[in-house]
Amino acid sequence: MPVSSQDILGVDGPLAARLEGFTPRRAQQEMADRIEQALADYSVFIAESGTGTGKTFAYLVPALLSGRKILISTGTRHLQDQLYHRDLPLVRDALAVPVSTALLKGRSNYLCRYRLDSLETDGRTAGRRDQSNLARIREWGGHTRRGDIAEMNAIPEDSDLWPLVTSTADNCLGSACSHYDECFVNRARREALAADVVVVNHHLFFADLALREEGFGQLLPGVEAVIFDEAHQLPEVASNFLGISLSSHQLVSLCRDSIAEDLKEHSGVAGLPAAAQALEKAVADFRLTFGVEPRRDAWDKLENAKAVHAALAEMKTRLMNLSAALDQAAGKGQGLANGARRASDLLDRLLMISESTPADYVAWFETTARSFMLYLTPLDIAASFRSHTGNGKKAWIFTSATLAVKKSFAHFQARLGLEEAETGQWDSPFDYARQTLLYIPPGLPVPSAPDYTDRVLDAALPVLRASRGRAFILFTSHRALKAAAARLRDALDYPLLVQGDAPRSELLRRFRDLGNAVLLGTSSFWEGVDVRGEALSCVIIDKLPFASPDDPVLQARAAAMEQAGRSPFADYQLPEAVITLKQGVGRLIRDENDHGVLMLCDPRLLSKGYGKTFLASLPPMPLTRTLHDVEAFFARDNATRQEAREASPA
Repeated sequence: MPVSSQDILGVDGPLAARLEGFTPRRAQQEMADRIEQALADYSVFIAESGTGTGKTFAYLVPALLSGRKILISTGTRHLQDQLYHRDLPLVRDALAVPVSTALLKGRSNYLCRYRLDSLETDGRTAGRRDQSNLARIREWGGHTRRGDIAEMNAIPEDSDLWPLVTSTADNCLGSACSHYDECFVNRARREALAADVVVVNHHLFFADLALREEGFGQLLPGVEAVIFDEAHQLPEVASNFLGISLSSHQLVSLCRDSIAEDLKEHSGVAGLPAAAQALEKAVADFRLTFGVEPRRDAWDKLENAKAVHAALAEMKTRLMNLSAALDQAAGKGQGLANGARRASDLLDRLLMISESTPADYVAWFETTARSFMLYLTPLDIAASFRSHTGNGKKAWIFTSATLAVKKSFAHFQARLGLEEAETGQWDSPFDYARQTLLYIPPGLPVPSAPDYTDRVLDAALPVLRASRGRAFILFTSHRALKAAAARLRDALDYPLLVQGDAPRSELLRRFRDLGNAVLLGTSSFWEGVDVRGEALSCVIIDKLPFASPDDPVLQARAAAMEQAGRSPFADYQLPEAVITLKQGVGRLIRDENDHGVLMLCDPRLLSKGYGKTFLASLPPMPLTRTLHDVEAFFARDNATRQEAREASPA
């Protein structure tokens, strides 16, 4: 008789017997049953599984028991590593099933031996630290089996060295590379093709699905099921990859690689270095025409910006000139031939974004202090995504803790064209009535008020004193975060950690270690952050996370929806904000022993009709508007924890 997920996840199952601390849950068993059926039927299933239900095991168990070739896609590389190195081996070993697994990331995550050799040859690094780190990379590269740069903890992920010693789809030489047979990317792909279960991330999945630029096109057709964890991220990730983008970094990288390859191969094309230098200058000049401050806007807003269009025309001309020079030099070496292909591709992208925008796309741009990105983004990806899920005999599973709005999956289904999918929802097993308190402070002005952030901090300070720090304050804008950081540095009696002062992983490490810190964060701290225990006992959210009305993609989508007779607010902006808020709220209670206060500062929760939609989508928390209740909650919690500590053996 075949083994079922119920047999595994039950009280007497092997997970309970082998995994210390594993607690079987009814929701987990029910979800696993539904996924098991979807895998057997090759159907589409969407599951919202609240924090603590055990959704990872709920999809891993039926996946490993199915005997099918499975592709699992996670939201981030960090979650990808966690799933592959921790959760997947635990379940596989507990089940004692002979399932082979593989981890596959985008090529920029693997050391490129060719790029490393070239970097040391052309001497593009400068400074003692770069040279020291380069020596470490060379030493590690000599003995690593996977070449995954995540193994090199001694060098930060954002080091300027990594892009110089890893490859991209643009600069990879492919089979013409002298290191092709020992390439780490190729090894990872070969292992993925041979494995029963392959773990990727959403960016890699869509990069290959849309552009075929990551090279596992052979993998997806042979897969019998695709499981998306953190599936709430899919609509935005898919929109980015099903469109077109072009960055100043890509153009500058082309220029510098062209000069390096010309020096290496001695092309004899006299104008090539000058053409590359001229394009790099044109790229810098084009960025300057947008002004000093970072900006994000629709391309058609620049119709009257003569300086921008003049600089754009110059950049196009310089790119054409470099493309022509590389075409001449292509026969002198594979690196130059690759450069010619890159230049042609980048020129095609530039022309499409700036000159021939399709009716169902929006062209827009984004600038930082020194760089720019140009985009062509589809307004609706449902038809495109539906065509992929309906292509071939596959099961498609979508899981997340935040997919439904007021118990309905309609918004998520509509965005991805999954209206016919089966759905299931399982609430968190945590006792929110006992473990939490929702505080909406009285007397705050509307969020558009000029002093709104100051008033939020006025209301937050006594809560932080009651919680004794131990808090996240999550903001919807970097501007509000900076204003709060400036004020709180001298106003708090607790350590203050601010997003941007250190990498996210380092800030979280400090937060856990300190035990009484206050961390200020924006979007990157609203999800994918797991802090359990007393260190995080309070989450404060400054306002409802509606997307900025100035966002060019939002504006274009809203206009298209209005033309179709739909409400942009009710059908798009509101459900998106609800899902985002659910993510932020989910930081507070991470296990059955956590207790804490959620402080939502936006008065629209109670003054606007749509506030009921937000509140109805959150876990069932007791609501108060009285600071005294917050202080009493923390006093009781502190007393309970102190009693537990005194009662426990030394």
